[in-house]
Amino acid sequence: MAVLELYTKYNRVWISDEEHVWKSAEIVKDFHSGDKVLELLLEDGSEYCYTVDPSKPQLPPLRNPDILVGENDLTALSYLHEPAVLHNLKVRFVESRIIYTYCGIILVALNPYKQLPIYGDAIIHAYSGQNMGDMDPHIFAVAEEAYKQMARNHKNQSIIVSGESGAGKTVSARYAMRYFAVVSKSANKTRVEDKVLASNPITEAIGNAKTTRNDNSSRFGKYTEISFDRKYRIIGANMRTYLLEKSRVVFQAENERNYHIFYQICSCADSPAFKNLRLQSADKFNYTCMGGDITIEGVNDKKDLEETRQTFSLLGLKEDFQSDVFKVLAAILHLGNVEIKNTGDDKSLPSDPHLAVFCELLGVSAEGLVRWLCHRRIVLVAETVVKPVPKDRAVNARDALAKHIYAHLFDCIINRINTALQVPGKQHAFIGVLDIYGFETFDINSFEQFCINYANEKLQQQFNLHVFKLEQEEYMKEDIPWTLIDFYDNQPVIDLIEAKMGILDLLDEECLFPQGTDQSWLQKLYNYLQASPMFEKPRLSNEAFVIQHFADKVEYQCRGFLEKNRDALYEELVDMMRSSKLPFLANFFQEEEKNAAIGKSVKVKPARPSVKPANKNLRTSVGDKFRSSLSLLMETLNATTPHYVRCIKPNDEKLPFEYDSRRVVQQLRACGVLETIRISAQSYPSRWTYIEFYSRYSILMSHMEADLNDKKQTCKNVLQRLIHDSNQYKFGRTKIFFRAGQVAYLEKLRLDRLRGACETIQKHARGWSQRRKYLALRKAAIILQQYVRGKRTIRKTVTAATLKQGWAALVIQRHWRGYRLRQVYQVVRLATITIQAFTRGWIARKRYKKMIEEHKALVIQKYARAWLARRRFQTMRRLVLNVQLSYRVQQLRKKIEEQNKENRGLLERLTSLANSHSQTMEKLQGLETQLEKSTNQKASLEKREKKAKEDTIAQLQKEVEVLNLEKEKLEKTFERQDHEAEVATLKEEIKRLKEERVILQRKLEEGAQANSDLQEQVIQLTKHVKLIPELRRDLNNLQNQRNNMERKMKQQSEQARGKVSEIARQLLEGVVEEELSFWVSVLEFVKCLTFVGRILENHQREQKESYETQVEGLKLKVDHLENENSKLQNLFQEKSNVNENICQEVSRLSSENSVIPELKLRVSELQRQKQELEGLVEEQKRELTEISHNLQKKITEESSQRRYFEEKAEELEGEKRELQGRVEELEEENDHLKRQQLMENEVKSKLREETSRLTAENMDFDELLDQKDRLIKKLQTQVKSLETSQRGSTGAPAPHVNKEIESIQAVSTFSSHLLFLKQRGVAVNMIPTLPAYILFMCIRHADYLNDEAKLKSLMNAIIGGVKKVIVVNHQKDLEFLSFWLSNTHQLLNCLKQYSGEEEFLKQSTPRQKKNCLQNFDLSEHRQILSDLAIQIYHRFISVMQKTLTPTIVPGMLEHESLQGISSMKPTGFRKRSNSFYEESETYTISSILQHLTVFHSTMNHHSLDQGLIKQVIKQLFYLVAAITLNNIMLRKDMCSCRKGMQIRCNISYLEEWLKEKELQNVNAMDTLKPLAQTAWLLQVNKSTDDDAKEIIEKCSELSPVQIVKILNSYTPIDDFEKRVTSSFVRKVQSLLQDHEGSAQLMLDADYRFQVTFPFCTSTQALELLQVPNSLHLDFLNRI
Repeated sequence: MAVLELYTKYNRVWISDEEHVWKSAEIVKDFHSGDKVLELLLEDGSEYCYTVDPSKPQLPPLRNPDILVGENDLTALSYLHEPAVLHNLKVRFVESRIIYTYCGIILVALNPYKQLPIYGDAIIHAYSGQNMGDMDPHIFAVAEEAYKQMARNHKNQSIIVSGESGAGKTVSARYAMRYFAVVSKSANKTRVEDKVLASNPITEAIGNAKTTRNDNSSRFGKYTEISFDRKYRIIGANMRTYLLEKSRVVFQAENERNYHIFYQICSCADSPAFKNLRLQSADKFNYTCMGGDITIEGVNDKKDLEETRQTFSLLGLKEDFQSDVFKVLAAILHLGNVEIKNTGDDKSLPSDPHLAVFCELLGVSAEGLVRWLCHRRIVLVAETVVKPVPKDRAVNARDALAKHIYAHLFDCIINRINTALQVPGKQHAFIGVLDIYGFETFDINSFEQFCINYANEKLQQQFNLHVFKLEQEEYMKEDIPWTLIDFYDNQPVIDLIEAKMGILDLLDEECLFPQGTDQSWLQKLYNYLQASPMFEKPRLSNEAFVIQHFADKVEYQCRGFLEKNRDALYEELVDMMRSSKLPFLANFFQEEEKNAAIGKSVKVKPARPSVKPANKNLRTSVGDKFRSSLSLLMETLNATTPHYVRCIKPNDEKLPFEYDSRRVVQQLRACGVLETIRISAQSYPSRWTYIEFYSRYSILMSHMEADLNDKKQTCKNVLQRLIHDSNQYKFGRTKIFFRAGQVAYLEKLRLDRLRGACETIQKHARGWSQRRKYLALRKAAIILQQYVRGKRTIRKTVTAATLKQGWAALVIQRHWRGYRLRQVYQVVRLATITIQAFTRGWIARKRYKKMIEEHKALVIQKYARAWLARRRFQTMRRLVLNVQLSYRVQQLRKKIEEQNKENRGLLERLTSLANSHSQTMEKLQGLETQLEKSTNQKASLEKREKKAKEDTIAQLQKEVEVLNLEKEKLEKTFERQDHEAEVATLKEEIKRLKEERVILQRKLEEGAQANSDLQEQVIQLTKHVKLIPELRRDLNNLQNQRNNMERKMKQQSEQARGKVSEIARQLLEGVVEEELSFWVSVLEFVKCLTFVGRILENHQREQKESYETQVEGLKLKVDHLENENSKLQNLFQEKSNVNENICQEVSRLSSENSVIPELKLRVSELQRQKQELEGLVEEQKRELTEISHNLQKKITEESSQRRYFEEKAEELEGEKRELQGRVEELEEENDHLKRQQLMENEVKSKLREETSRLTAENMDFDELLDQKDRLIKKLQTQVKSLETSQRGSTGAPAPHVNKEIESIQAVSTFSSHLLFLKQRGVAVNMIPTLPAYILFMCIRHADYLNDEAKLKSLMNAIIGGVKKVIVVNHQKDLEFLSFWLSNTHQLLNCLKQYSGEEEFLKQSTPRQKKNCLQNFDLSEHRQILSDLAIQIYHRFISVMQKTLTPTIVPGMLEHESLQGISSMKPTGFRKRSNSFYEESETYTISSILQHLTVFHSTMNHHSLDQGLIKQVIKQLFYLVAAITLNNIMLRKDMCSCRKGMQIRCNISYLEEWLKEKELQNVNAMDTLKPLAQTAWLLQVNKSTDDDAKEIIEKCSELSPVQIVKILNSYTPIDDFEKRVTSSFVRKVQSLLQDHEGSAQLMLDADYRFQVTFPFCTSTQALELLQVPNSLHLDFLNRI
């Protein structure tokens, strides 16, 4: 069809616009050839006239129908041009929030500037194994295509990620590598995929920086080769870098930053690890504060440095290497702060404290650095001259040194990363990920932009060749003639840059001249390249040149080209760096020297040979190096299959989901997307399979065409009839190829046909409704006419007489009718009352009879229930009595045992008490002897006191006589006048003296009591002193016990090793010596570790407890001694106070007694009493003096004892300190043991799998040992029987084998025959759990024999046999797994039912209760068997899931179960020709139901418990829901109203299947609720606020992320459906803000519900069970 015929009314076109690039308009009037104006109607309602030249009509591009907008692939659009691409990307990005779109073989990725939940592991697993195009576009789809082609075609692959700064190249490359790391795990335990991912933070820290366009811009190109082995698992990686932007180290533009690593180390300047670097804040260094802002919003440099250091450690780069790296980085920062000042006209000297720090960190000479920064050596013919340089040259030399050091550091880190990523193993294939800069054009473009655009020219050339290669393969595959297409060839631009006398050649030539300048080089460019059409000279500038690149014209400023290309550094500075004391830095420049002498650079082969340089030792330029590395890159890419990812920056403000059409179209032009669209539009861009075409356009077929069986021929006939120009389409073998616009024309015809059909339906419907209204009106008119005509006739015929007669007739009729009705009413009323009476009587009698029957029934029930209750009570009473008796017997036994234990303990205590009693008796005897001695001493003292008293009394009597004589003399001489007064005073003094005497006696008693207390305390102290050597002996004993325990531990470990080696030798007699040594070492290591760990823990705990108790005892004793000393000191003080008081009283009394004789000469009695008192006082004085002397002696003794005790206390404190030291040593040993225990735990975790396998093998070995023991016993019994037979008569019968041995042998043989005991024979079909019953009977027999070894070997044989059958031989056989799951569950139930536990005996028969196990508790074996059953269950589920998974997506989503409702949308996706698509079997919902039926029948056939069957069905239904929902989330073409109807229909089929199998109570439909709500969401209206609220209420099982994803992905199938507006989606999002839900987009398809094994009592009588002959188990004998 001609293109002009498409410009008809209602079609839409695109016209150019300055703001939005393109805007849409609708054609108001059909356009005909020769018209000068195309009348259009803009979207804002205004009219627009588009002028057209009739001679050469250039019409605006047509707009695609809305049904084609939003396609996954841009090449599927009917009209392929720039506005169509822009609009399709905008609809997907802004409205559907989809960032990925295909454009043929290119994946276009728009940066959303927002975190999206589309990169989780569940998404990775969803894309794994899928063909490209089956799912929505994604970076994972490209990675999966590359991985699949590598595995299928055995060819290396490349993923080329390009785009301008800020477009998301680094993130895309990171996600691609993450996909490979998750999908293909490494073969060894080095986890190289983690190291590959861990290298990203390091490379971003040292190679990324903030620019005006991106906060994390990569300032270098990176090509990462990920290596795979023959099993396509990652074994290593290698990284190559290109064109690091070294100038950023010394210069940053405004609002830009240096590389991230500098700010990271400055943020940690205060940490101890960075103190020696003498760093400051980043704003204090010139190299980090040029751009102004030193921080990035949302970025924490300190945390980033921690992550960088962690990744260094993960890659095996040690602390020494890291410290050297940080030293070099800090030195660069300090070098930037070195200030250079002018000191003369031609001299410059650097003078700055940062210079000393730089020299100290790098180990170079400060004087030499000062000299060669400010001077230059010039070598002449006869001499060498050192010349000072100007300040600007010195600054340039400083900056050049910083750039070179950083560049070498960057290369060194990349090399170390590559070394860390290398793993031993041969590389079979690799996938390369190229993260490289896209085409760049700025206001000022320099050498870096020139190199970047040169690289993009080479990549674009390679891309064009690859696109044509794929197109040619597609055409040849479909047998369509290939015609050459005109396309833009950029070879002239490449020749302009790299050919002889090209830009790079002239640049290198100019760099050879010492006096060469940028201006002279530019003049050469003007002279040599002016004739090239790709080279231009700007009109308004003499310092720039213009190159016509494939994307756009770019103007380059020549300033700085020569300096950047030379990248020169003075040789003297290089020599200084080589002589650095820091080997890390010196190696940089030494390796550079070696590479310059040895390395051979790869040269690009230009169109003409270039001029060779004269000097062989000439330093290669930056341009030459870049050209060589680019040539190597292109060779690598040409040897691989490339995959392209173009990253687009949607806006410059970094706003999420904002679309700037001008910026986007600029990048699309630069990255080659529009060129791909243009090339595709020139051929046949739209490609449909015959089935898709037939399904979509069958509406355009006639009845005769649709009735044909050959759909391919039908499609050809229809196309030939509809499109007369055969050049507009081509028929391939499997596809129809259309030119641009033809699919849109077919869609227009289809829409016209549908519109015509709608008009016809509307015409007939409107006619029918109008006819119906007309007939209703006609009928009403006829009725009205009838009434009107009747009225007229009545008026004509009716008179007064007739009216009276009529009125009278009416009155008569009224009364007659009333009478008749009253008569009838009376009769009916009487009959009704009679019927009611009889009915009510019958009902009352019936109710009375029923009440009597119920009363009698209640009486009967009462007596029956009472009888049953009494019977139940008696039985329960007997049962309880039996249980109580058994329980009491057990308790009595336990009490007897405990009593025996207590008796033994009491005996031991009695013996110890007897010993202690004997010791106490000895002590008592010693005390008695001491008491006798003390009594003797006391008696002798009393005798002495009596003698002394008698002597004093005699003396006193003599004195009294003398006094009497004196008294008589005084009476004679003195008068008696004052006698009475003196007597009164003397009496008062006598009373006072008596009172003082009483007080003194009390004080003496208190002193004696204090003496006794002191003596007791002295005795106690002596006892404490005696305990000190006992404590020392205890400490020595504890040390000896510790040494003995260590010796015992060593002996026991040696004995354990010996025993393990002997057991291993016995078990592995027929094994090779190497295997023997290996298993023995493994067993020794595992068992010794566990044994030694247990012993060390127990010993350590006991030692610690004993030491703690002893230390606490010593502390208590020391405290007690200190208290006793303080008490003694207090008593001594009180005694001294008492002595002083007594002395004072004695002195006062003596003074008073000296006055009394002078005053009382006449009173004899009073004088006598006075003398007696004086005598007593003197006696008390003597006693006090003796007591004081004794006390002083005791004080001296106690002081000496105190000093002795203080010395002992000091010794005890020393011993305490020693004990504390030992405790600390023990704590250190404890920590060491804990660390060893942690290491042991790690070793245990690493050897857990090995130990599990060893335990299984040990069980097998135990079984073999048991078999050998039984054989030995059997042979011994046979030998004995033979000996007895030989001793006896010769005619004795042959020895008879013991039935017990036969039974055990039969059990082991039966366990070995488990492999062959599948569901065969009639008996197994009748009793599928027969093996479980037979095995339990064997267990019961072993329990009856009360032989623990036999029972253990039997259980090991059963568990090992089942494992061998399930895990090893038949792990994928559904029948075997179902059969043995049922038998394992039944065996577990039998072990519970016959265990004798009360909770399992509730429903057992009395006979079954008698058959319970009597001797052994098999609860541990039950646990092992339960774990085995869980393992079988999960393997059973895995096999069913593997079988069911391929049918879920085709059956639930792709198959159209509702006939006549097509949910297919025209896609036209052009799948890659090198992707192989298998013609897989078509699955339907019936396939899913058939699989479910097979699973269900298999489980029922094997008598699997219904509870387990319900759990299996629920798990399978969850799998169906999860996989289906996950595919809906990742497939935009599945989100339509018709697809929702299909899903709901399929869910109803599943629900009917559940009802058919009587599984409604499984709760399986609950697992399908998310899928059902998704189907409802696809069908419901999505336009108003009420619809939004209804969606929130109904979609309770869907997360907010899933609801928004479905709404954004909703795709109309026809033009009559409406898209979901972005405002409605935002409304739903605002309502969902308060709803809590998972942030995960995908359901976890691998999730497993927790399995429970229900206990069910078996009714099978084991004694009636017979082993059928059909099973061939003749070796089993009934005992």
